[in-house]
Amino acid sequence: MRPQNLQKVIQSSYRPLPVIVVRPVAISTCQTRQSSHSPLGTPSANPRKKTTINTLQSLYKKQEPITMITAHDFPSAHVADVAGMDMILVGDSLAMVALGMEDTSEVILEEMILHCRSVVRATKGAFTVGDLPMGSYEISPEQAVDSAIRVVKEGRVQGVKLEGGMEMAPTIERIVRAGIPVVGHVGLTPQRQNTLGGFRVQGKTTLGALKVLEDAMAVQEAGCFAVVLEAVPAEVASIITKKLRIPTIGIGAGNGCSGQVLVQVDMSGNFPPGRFLPKFVKQYGDVWSESMRAISNYKTEVKSRAYPAPEHTYPMTEKELYEFDNLIDSKPA
Repeated sequence: MRPQNLQKVIQSSYRPLPVIVVRPVAISTCQTRQSSHSPLGTPSANPRKKTTINTLQSLYKKQEPITMITAHDFPSAHVADVAGMDMILVGDSLAMVALGMEDTSEVILEEMILHCRSVVRATKGAFTVGDLPMGSYEISPEQAVDSAIRVVKEGRVQGVKLEGGMEMAPTIERIVRAGIPVVGHVGLTPQRQNTLGGFRVQGKTTLGALKVLEDAMAVQEAGCFAVVLEAVPAEVASIITKKLRIPTIGIGAGNGCSGQVLVQVDMSGNFPPGRFLPKFVKQYGDVWSESMRAISNYKTEVKSRAYPAPEHTYPMTEKELYEFDNLIDSKPA
């Protein structure tokens, strides 16, 4: 084929491609949420800085009391964090208050890790600590390090807490050497209630008080950055606090400690009437009664069809409803 004929063939077969015009589309940055599953709500306009060990040490040096509270899930951690707690403890008390167990000895490491993960998701400001449950650290320092690493790595907390005094010092040293902050726990140690003869005040005698002091000193020297003093006479706890170089967090140990901790369910009143409370607990709220009122009202309104009211439903245009109704009527039953 001659070149000029080939050119005619190409020209005759050529069809220009259609021009596609791309127009900018305005995208709204504000989405309407049609669900109640937003976990954190509206972010704070002035979020506080994350609490670190340095923050806690600064509070201790200024002699400003450190606030600590327990949390066992996302909602309890969320309210504690928004309230401004310095520290949130995922305590093994969740065995009773969250899992319905008889005592703390039942909860296992995997359950603690799960609850730690839930708490940390809600905690943006407070320093988080997870309890090492009974059976996860007593066998050997190696077992304790492995458990502590799991609680931090999988549970995502910033530090761990374990019970025991002088006998646990080598274990604490190993965990600290692994780079994990440790909070000690002396005085009444609930995991060892059977050895102590139940939940009894510790340090009420001269020898008993000396034992609590020796235990507190031992965990300090082992590397703990803080220590919980539980169920110890206020005067004894105050003396121990003055002897130590690390903060003491009291629970049933008077106001001479460097800080205080309470179980959130206890102090918020989220329990039925008649439940036993330790002497040291002050009930700051009545969550149970408020929840009962709300749920009872909900039940009543559902039974009477007062709920949901029109303002709680999603609208449909009359035209669409009419077409839908006619379409259904036209179909055979």
